[in-house]
Amino acid sequence: MDTSDQGQTTASEPMKRLIVNADDFGLAESVNRGILVAHRDGILTSASLLATGPAFAQAIASATPFPELSVGVHLNISEGTPVSPAARIASLVDDRGDLHLTPFRLMQALLRRQVRTAEIHSEFRAQVIKVLDAGVVPTHLDGHLHVHVLPQISPIVIAVAREFCIHSVRCPAEDLKTTLPLLWKVAGARSAVLKRSAVAYAVSSFARPFREQLRRSGLACSDAFYGLAQTGFLNTEMLSALLAHIPNGVTELMCHPGYFSAEVDAVGGELTQEREHEVLALTAPEVHRIVTRLGIRLINFRDLRENLADSFPARGGPS
Repeated sequence: MDTSDQGQTTASEPMKRLIVNADDFGLAESVNRGILVAHRDGILTSASLLATGPAFAQAIASATPFPELSVGVHLNISEGTPVSPAARIASLVDDRGDLHLTPFRLMQALLRRQVRTAEIHSEFRAQVIKVLDAGVVPTHLDGHLHVHVLPQISPIVIAVAREFCIHSVRCPAEDLKTTLPLLWKVAGARSAVLKRSAVAYAVSSFARPFREQLRRSGLACSDAFYGLAQTGFLNTEMLSALLAHIPNGVTELMCHPGYFSAEVDAVGGELTQEREHEVLALTAPEVHRIVTRLGIRLINFRDLRENLADSFPARGGPS
């Protein structure tokens, strides 16, 4: 997707700039394929790469023909095989050596001091280094299942970002007064919607103070964030409704496109066949028309990085 001439405005006019970022790049080949289709044929501009993903190498190889796709690191301590040897991060893995700290388990373990934060720092560093060693310079960081906004974890993420000169970090503080009514209007009143609403409220509550921490640290984040309340419900109708509410400034829209497969089904969670609905939405002609009509300029995280290049002191990590 060419982001250079989308929604051009004059310098004196307010500008709506939109980063459309796909999570879970590297989770499965079918997910990788959906992400790249949504970028090539749709409005997707960025992706967050799982260094722990089974299809990590295939994600990198398949993204090579798409240099305009910015790629960040989707920091993960919640599921799958860690990058670090399990013995070095014993408090983060189960008896099989797998990551298993879902957000609720992680909060419990942190409160009980059953997790060593130094091991989280070590694993996050290992994940970034794996991405760098594969030839990808990350444009941003975020957290799988948003664990990066937890108060005990956010300083670690900031430290890793600054160590490796990664200039942008996701802040999933959503305007729920806008997005929750849209969710209930389009998806209807049902238990899954109620559960998603509770998750969106909890994540946004943790994320609001995180925004100020990022700014004090000289790190960039979007001015607004969408897609949290809509996770699992982001079809064409929902995406069209969200785009109509994009504010001036920079907004990140999180999405999870992909195609259904046995690998995706094995992971489970909220997103199985729903990923295909997102591919259709992100590539829908009516969505393209809305973006153009509303003067929305599609950008990626490199644009934020370029704006902050002068704010970082000289460091040993890659620039």
